[in-house]
Amino acid sequence: MSANSPYEQPPGHGPQSSQEARVQALETQVQALAEAVRVLARGLEQPPSQDTPLPEAAARGARLAHEILLAQGL
Repeated sequence: MSANSPYEQPPGHGPQSSQEARVQALETQVQALAEAVRVLARGLEQPPSQDTPLPEAAARGARLAHEILLAQGL
């Protein structure tokens, strides 16, 4: 087939590259969600030696998790 054939996709186009892009986007979103969960968990845990009150740490964790999600457009 010629380079101008409507049946051929140029390199980097077509279903395979679209699927790869979707998988990459999903991986990025999962990483952002995992980081948000880690931040929330850190905010909710209270080691005995830490002086920061739990409500303040939880609020900070929630705020950071929210910022992570917003930065990723989630």
